[in-house]
Amino acid sequence: MHRLHRAATLTAAIVVGTLMATGCSSGTGGKKAEEGDAAASAGKASTPRMTVAMVTHASPGDTFWDLIRKGAQAAAAKDNIKLVYSSDPNAGNQANLVQNAIDQKVDGIALTAAKPQAMKDVIAKAGSAGIPVVGFNSGVGDWKKLGMLEYFGQDENIAGQAFGQRLNQIGAKHALCVIQEQGQVALESRCAGLKKGFSGKTDILYVNGTDMPSVKSTITAKLKQDSSIDQVVTLGAPIALTAVQSLSDAGSKAKVATFDLNKDLVSAIQKGTIEFAVDQQPYLQGYLAVDALWLYKTNGNFSGGGAAPVLTGPAFITKDNVDAVAKFAAKGTR
Repeated sequence: MHRLHRAATLTAAIVVGTLMATGCSSGTGGKKAEEGDAAASAGKASTPRMTVAMVTHASPGDTFWDLIRKGAQAAAAKDNIKLVYSSDPNAGNQANLVQNAIDQKVDGIALTAAKPQAMKDVIAKAGSAGIPVVGFNSGVGDWKKLGMLEYFGQDENIAGQAFGQRLNQIGAKHALCVIQEQGQVALESRCAGLKKGFSGKTDILYVNGTDMPSVKSTITAKLKQDSSIDQVVTLGAPIALTAVQSLSDAGSKAKVATFDLNKDLVSAIQKGTIEFAVDQQPYLQGYLAVDALWLYKTNGNFSGGGAAPVLTGPAFITKDNVDAVAKFAAKGTR
């Protein structure tokens, strides 16, 4: 019974993802906080001005977070919110940024919990100060335990299983799953899910995602060492594009598929240098996280009944449907 339930859940996730893809990567890091600039929106709320802090674990130069931030800015412009964005890939430093937001007496906090234990105490402090906290992007398995109000993102383990099943369909036998930050729960869950869903052999390779020349050389060395690897799985668009270069340097016949998307990755799918991508819709995550805090403070609304996350993926982007996504990627909303 348990096996049937899990299979049904996975099938549902794949179907929903496919529908989202047909209808429808990773910033600007640094510790400096900035007020969100004006963004296009359908209208602007006349409610009193609010201040929302968004605190992420983004690494400098990771374009995935540009999409998160753009969505957050659009919601802030619509809701008459002053958005204060800050980020640090170091979990301790990220927790300090959340504490800074509490000290500034913001009206709400949206954060990523890539290292949940590091965020536990500071989230509790926000609660004691009467500041609602919502999670997004990382921490889907921990947001309720941490005491957050809502969560917006994808179930990374389910997405990984769906990814593995797709590799089975295309005949892959030996996958290399490249993790750009060891211990980051979302990334580790993707590769763990991949192992569950993929019937072939899966190897894990850790790289330093903040150093692309090192990423390139590390993947190249692994491909030269093991010629049986026929599929490279990356967990971010910049890593995927770098892996394509590694294939060439190693003289490997392996193929590349990835999680997450950006406009360069869309172009690579169109050209065929990347097989497919799993999109979790980061623009939507940023938008919903900020808008949720406005809805809660203004109307007392919250999504998911306080018990279920709001899923924004997975959506498979392939050569068959990428053209429908390209126009949105070009304007920075996918």
